[in-house]
Amino acid sequence: MTHPAAGQTPGPDRPTRDAPGPGHPAAQPADAPAQPAPDRQSHAPHADDNRRQVLYWRLLARLFDPDEQAALESASLAVVEDVGLPPALLDPGASVDSVVQRHPELAAEFDGLMAPEPREDGDRDRAEEVRRAPLASKLLLNVFTTGSGNVSAGQLARWQSDADWLERALGCRPGELRGGRGAAGGAGPSGAGVSPSGTGVGGPAPGLDRLVPAIGPELAAVEAGLVRRMRLREVLADPALASRLTPSMSLIEQLLRDKDNLSGVALANAKSLIRRYVDEVTEVLRTQVEKSTAGELDRSVPPKRVFRNLDIDRTIWKNLTNWSPEEERLYVDRLYYRHTSRRTTPQRLVVVVDQSGSMVDSMVNCTILASIFAGLPKVDVHLIAYDTQALDLTPWAHDPFETLLRTKLGGGTDGTVAMALAQPKIAEPRNTVVVWISDFYEWRQQELFDAMAAVHRSGAKFIPVGSVTSSGRGSVNPWFRERFKDLGAPVISGHIKKLVHELKTFLT
Repeated sequence: MTHPAAGQTPGPDRPTRDAPGPGHPAAQPADAPAQPAPDRQSHAPHADDNRRQVLYWRLLARLFDPDEQAALESASLAVVEDVGLPPALLDPGASVDSVVQRHPELAAEFDGLMAPEPREDGDRDRAEEVRRAPLASKLLLNVFTTGSGNVSAGQLARWQSDADWLERALGCRPGELRGGRGAAGGAGPSGAGVSPSGTGVGGPAPGLDRLVPAIGPELAAVEAGLVRRMRLREVLADPALASRLTPSMSLIEQLLRDKDNLSGVALANAKSLIRRYVDEVTEVLRTQVEKSTAGELDRSVPPKRVFRNLDIDRTIWKNLTNWSPEEERLYVDRLYYRHTSRRTTPQRLVVVVDQSGSMVDSMVNCTILASIFAGLPKVDVHLIAYDTQALDLTPWAHDPFETLLRTKLGGGTDGTVAMALAQPKIAEPRNTVVVWISDFYEWRQQELFDAMAAVHRSGAKFIPVGSVTSSGRGSVNPWFRERFKDLGAPVISGHIKKLVHELKTFLT
């Protein structure tokens, strides 16, 4: 099958067979040397290339221009039937699960479909590429064409199943790219893992940065969009469906906003999702903090004389004068130990975070970060959240899960009420760091800035933070940004690692 767009229809810039082109003998000067005839066979389009192209044209048409696909649908159907695949692959209403249930032999073809092993001879198998095209198109269309309007619990479950199949096609476990869930299950009747809850494939995941860059966050974003379009309480009331949700920032935001309206099983499932997300982020941030919180060795403190601190190399070196050549024995008259005590200073960390609707990501991340620093020795952590009212969350600062359950997201922004709570906590300015996280779009901006400048001039370390997100995106009121710069305390805006770095230099 040859499509007219495959390069065989003459255009204004393409010579026809009757008109001599640059390579035609009639177009050469009479005294020009003879030119070798072009190898027309090497440039002729391969039949399988044309068939594969038709299938991918159909994929693009369905994604971007569904009104121009009638001819491509009929051509694709002919190709699919010709290669021995079921026409159900072209049915947009059929889930991958339903196709595999009717045709169990396809389960093995879906697994690792988009991460094929290279051929030993290095040649392309064009016929195999044609066969993979409708399978890959089915996965991509089912996952990335989610339509519009309300979403039912059944539709979300079907999408999650199709996303599991896509992850298996990329050589990963189901759920791995969306958040490392990696569901486990048994194989289906074909022995190849028909159920999408099965492991699907084995071995390490391929280098997905080469295949499909950053597809994991995109899948999570699509799932979050579906969750936003459905009745979340309906999902949470179903333990099986709730357990399949991938914890993400957008989902956590929804749960925190709706937590007061949940009860029973739905509330328990919501808390479980929040805790899962908190634990995942905590593990990442704790690793960053632990790498950066070691203070300098305090050599004024004598080392503990225990075996684990024994410096064997230094002990041998210092006692070499006691070596007896006749006896071939080293006599040790003094043992040397390593210093392990590190110099730390009791510090107070006051974290003030804007909990208005635009700062949800920062609220979650900074709550977790405060709990990690609260677990460090000799660091006194205080946590304040505010919108138009301020809430002292210090008693729960060590537990980010409990802290988040006490927040009330949304509302306006009035930082002066938070400053009224923060100022009494700055008892020893030289040993205090104040981290203020907000977009600084304030109601009483001059009054708040004057109070912040007073904190800075008192000797306390004042760190204004515009965003503490995983992506580093965030906006800051330009009025505040310029004044903080003039004050000598420029706004940190970016990845949360920047804040960790600033805190470690002061607290260690």
